[in-house]
Amino acid sequence: MARTTNSDTLPFVDSRYELGMLASQRVRDLNGGATPMVDRANDKMTVVALREIASGNLDIDALRHEFVQSYKETPVSETGEESLEIGSEDPLLREIDAELENALADDSVVEPVDDASDDPTDSE
Repeated sequence: MARTTNSDTLPFVDSRYELGMLASQRVRDLNGGATPMVDRANDKMTVVALREIASGNLDIDALRHEFVQSYKETPVSETGEESLEIGSEDPLLREIDAELENALADDSVVEPVDDASDDPTDSE
């Protein structure tokens, strides 16, 4: 396949937007060490990813799943906490966590201030 066009890939993906997302995921896989399913022939990884999608040899459903999972994962510390910042030894981060907890616990509603009535430049 000398040149891959959008029309070559549309039987395998639902839209050009999805094509971009899936191709970017495949490029990350290829850059991470995955074996190309088509001949690379000195092409850039983006071209290789598009050629793989157009060839129909790539499992698109698995690639979709991998793309979605890449955005769902949250860092996990060695202690099993969901966020690396919660419970941090850094005093600044602990102070920020305490401020956030206090702000969330505070049920008071702040009324908006109408500064227009106090404006000395206001000429009515």
